[in-house]
Amino acid sequence: MRVCASYGSVPDRLADADMHELRLDVFDVLPPDLDRDCIVTLAGKDISAVPAGFEGMVDVGDSDAEIPFRKIRSVHDFEKTPSEEVLRRTLETGDQELSKFACMVRSFSDLHTIYKAATSVGRKHLVLGMGEMGTVTRIRQGILGNDFSFGYVGRRTASGQLSAEEMKALGDDCAVVGITGNPLGHTLSPVMQGAAMRDKGINGIYLKFESPDLAHVDDVIREYDIRGMNVTIPYKQDVVPYLDRVEGPAERMGAVNTVVNEDGRLVGTNTDYAGVLYAFERAGRSLSDCDRVLVFGSGGASRAAVYAAQESGCKVSVLGRTPAKVEALCKDMGAEVAPGISLDGYDALINCTPVGMKDDSDYMFDLAGLKKDMAVMDMVYNRKTVLVKKAEETGCIVASGRDMLVGQGAMSFERWFGVRPDTEIMRRAIE
Repeated sequence: MRVCASYGSVPDRLADADMHELRLDVFDVLPPDLDRDCIVTLAGKDISAVPAGFEGMVDVGDSDAEIPFRKIRSVHDFEKTPSEEVLRRTLETGDQELSKFACMVRSFSDLHTIYKAATSVGRKHLVLGMGEMGTVTRIRQGILGNDFSFGYVGRRTASGQLSAEEMKALGDDCAVVGITGNPLGHTLSPVMQGAAMRDKGINGIYLKFESPDLAHVDDVIREYDIRGMNVTIPYKQDVVPYLDRVEGPAERMGAVNTVVNEDGRLVGTNTDYAGVLYAFERAGRSLSDCDRVLVFGSGGASRAAVYAAQESGCKVSVLGRTPAKVEALCKDMGAEVAPGISLDGYDALINCTPVGMKDDSDYMFDLAGLKKDMAVMDMVYNRKTVLVKKAEETGCIVASGRDMLVGQGAMSFERWFGVRPDTEIMRRAIE
């Protein structure tokens, strides 16, 4: 991987990088002794600031101006990713030495478009995705045929950038794993899985892929050589048709939270159920010690909770806002539709909905029905929810949503990398 250090502020000295980008909106005066591996980006400034005889490249922006230097023509779309045709035509047009196009990435379809355009261009080029979802395009330099990739020094000069130091450490062939869902602002998985990878000496990165849909998710995983991906709300069931096969408990649940890329064959599995079991055990009350469990919710996470409870020998009832989805879940998995909203008769409760993630607390059931020593688990882990607060006040045994995150994450990690991570390292990373 060739890394070009892009300076967001004037440094005391240039970084250890293969190349250097010096922006004229940052540098009032260019450093002396600029060599062939330097880029001067005009950023709207006058070209007269570039010293005569400069052997590096000059980024003139979206301009066809003739200049007495090696030229980069760079086009930016800060709103969207254009069509493959527009990308390819723009990159192929002009007399510049290098064609650059940076565009905002908002979906898997955008990443797929970038891949198709970049791999079909027959000239020296650089195609980069902006935004958090575009980070993978900056890492997979070799796959996209990019001449180099930018890494920031000081502060970011574009959204989605990694630091030059991170880029050099990762290299072009690092392991890429990640998570998809919508929204993903709350997720702690990147910091948790990143800590686990560092602890095991795995050169890799865990990225967020927040997309409005799953179109081309399968193509993107294969095209960008993504080792695996976690799947969260609302895609745990929707992802199944994009996979080559589904294994183990995921087949019975009809819900996948972990995708594994096995040499281009995409395998779906489910580790959420293991996270549920792990969280209850950490709380000191195994699900196998419970008789009747109420599961609140009817999505993919609920299916994992139902499976975990049934495998532990519990009788399971399901409560949810959408009767048709509740009935379908119960029919598929042999559970019972909850006869009402009362908590009477249950010795365990599992919330599998996003209720409580924000300031809402409409749980459909009456929190006053919680009883001392009842086991309660809330999968929401980004805050102490109303349910958890009330459960603690009542003297319930509370299974942590963060422990569930650790449990399922550890099993996903092992499936991707073939080694069991240190769960204490993972737990400390998200405390």
